[in-house]
Amino acid sequence: MLQLYNTLSRKKEPFEPLNPDEVTVYTCGPTVYHYAHIGNMRTFIFEDTLKRVLKLNGYKVKHVMNITDVGHLTSDADEGEDKMEKGARREGRTAWEVAEFYTKAVKENFADLNIEQPTVWAKATDHIQEQIAWIKKLEAKGFTYTTSDGVYYDTSKFTGYGILSRQKLEDLREGARVRKNEEKKNPTDFALWKFSPKGAKRDMEWDSPWGMGFPGWHLECSVMAQQYLGDTLDIHCGGIDLIPVHHTNEIAQAEAVTGKQFVRYWLHGEFVVINPYVGTVVMCAHCGEKHTVQDEDLKKEGGFEKKCGTCGKKITAEIKMSKSDENFTTLLTVKEKGFNPLAFRFLTYSAQYRTKLNFSWKALQSAQRTLDSLYALAGELGEPTDVSADFKKRFTEAANDDLNMPKAVAVAWELLKSGLPNGAKKATLLEFDSVLALNLKDAKPIEVPHTIKELAERREDARAQKNFSAADELRDKIAAAGFAVEDTPGGPVIKQLRT
Repeated sequence: MLQLYNTLSRKKEPFEPLNPDEVTVYTCGPTVYHYAHIGNMRTFIFEDTLKRVLKLNGYKVKHVMNITDVGHLTSDADEGEDKMEKGARREGRTAWEVAEFYTKAVKENFADLNIEQPTVWAKATDHIQEQIAWIKKLEAKGFTYTTSDGVYYDTSKFTGYGILSRQKLEDLREGARVRKNEEKKNPTDFALWKFSPKGAKRDMEWDSPWGMGFPGWHLECSVMAQQYLGDTLDIHCGGIDLIPVHHTNEIAQAEAVTGKQFVRYWLHGEFVVINPYVGTVVMCAHCGEKHTVQDEDLKKEGGFEKKCGTCGKKITAEIKMSKSDENFTTLLTVKEKGFNPLAFRFLTYSAQYRTKLNFSWKALQSAQRTLDSLYALAGELGEPTDVSADFKKRFTEAANDDLNMPKAVAVAWELLKSGLPNGAKKATLLEFDSVLALNLKDAKPIEVPHTIKELAERREDARAQKNFSAADELRDKIAAAGFAVEDTPGGPVIKQLRT
């Protein structure tokens, strides 16, 4: 049975949908004021893997992903500039043009990474009237109040606030990242509707019963999830950074209106992290203060060391990718450096989705080499015949163990090393690829001259006899002829060197 780690219960649980015929899934999508980075893509890959595993188990999936094209402010305290307006000013275009450009870009990323399109792409700006109607419902139930800058949700009125993050309302305080708003009744109250600045015309603004303005970021997901998937969802996904604020606020809005449980299974993916370098921004995990890495912060022998000037404690060395701090790498850069985008997808399988993934170009190079080897092996298998029931069972068990992709990939390598006929290996590997999504069906055999195969066999014999100097000489002869032999978990592979 499929087991998923539910953030709500903090444990793995057997997955049982409300409707056995169709699973409802909502995933938080991109804020389209800039390119999505590969940290975002890792989250989208894990969510795509989830959908594929659900289908492997025989479920139909109705998937909704939002596009945040308005309302996401630069501060968790509902302060600062709307990120869309910020993007428009940065690029000298309208917010509408920026949204269209980066929405197209993220869809191209999805195609490059073999991420299946959602059943519904739900844009925030296409659902303004529905969001206004939702605020009216909350207002009628007594959950709102109005300040000089907007309409706010009163979190003290919702008894279940903080159930996802496991924080009690009375214990929550505005920290270093959140500037205090004196008009808010409670530190955790959040904006449902923000008023346009007086005397200024925004690219994106709408009239409402409370005044000209735009919806708060948290509102769109509750509204659109309910509109397309019903009052109670089977699964809601996102990054772990969305747990304490965004997803907590979604629950408060949705359950205040419907009186029903909003989501049954919450799944959250961990960050892609990078080692600090000069110019990157690190945040103190203790007080939230941000620091830009300087030359003197990097130790000569490698690594990073810095004491926070605000609280005096040591700052964690790893940093998460962030568009707002401009510490990020995009898939476009990955492609420009000559990598197959699917090498990044393959790299994400080296860590379970709930653990951090440390990104480096060296790690991506290793993933590319291993993926090329997998293509070479798959290409030599010929036409598919019958799927191995035993290996499919083992692969499914790994995938059903809370999407344990490192283990699932290991099963694929074991399949290739097994004594099964090539046709069975090929058919089973293609079955695995319904989840792996690595385009293994397109793998073609390499034309390897007989002389090169003979050298490779002699090298393998030398290695078996532990005559490594002879093995190295044979490897060099093979390389001089334009080929390479790589030792993979599935056995040695001959590959043509790239020119």
